[in-house]
Amino acid sequence: MELVIRNTTNQPIYDQIYSQIKAQIIAGKLSPGEALPSIRALAKDLRISVITTKRAYDELEADGFLFTVAGKGCFVAEKNLDLIREQKLKELEDHLDAAVELAAQCGISSAQLQEMLRILLREEGTHERD
Repeated sequence: MELVIRNTTNQPIYDQIYSQIKAQIIAGKLSPGEALPSIRALAKDLRISVITTKRAYDELEADGFLFTVAGKGCFVAEKNLDLIREQKLKELEDHLDAAVELAAQCGISSAQLQEMLRILLREEGTHERD
């Protein structure tokens, strides 16, 4: 499991851990039943407080992404990935809707907006050839 902590952001460290682990679970990079590093081991690897790591794990467990087995550690929980994906798609639609509305306010045509999206996708390296 790879986590990157940035001190240059206003996002709290526990939230960075939470977000990155959650994203890896949703993307399938962490499988249901897979053991996560112990709270202490992760804190040591990231050079942060055990309290910070525990908070991230507690929130992931509260949201149903992890479960804890006493004496064994934390594991990735079975999750309804279809529901999570649907929530993410809805969030994406909301963002795209806002972009379309802003484009209209700026007088940007549909073709111009599509070209902007193509450029952004290429810059992110996620553009797939048609």
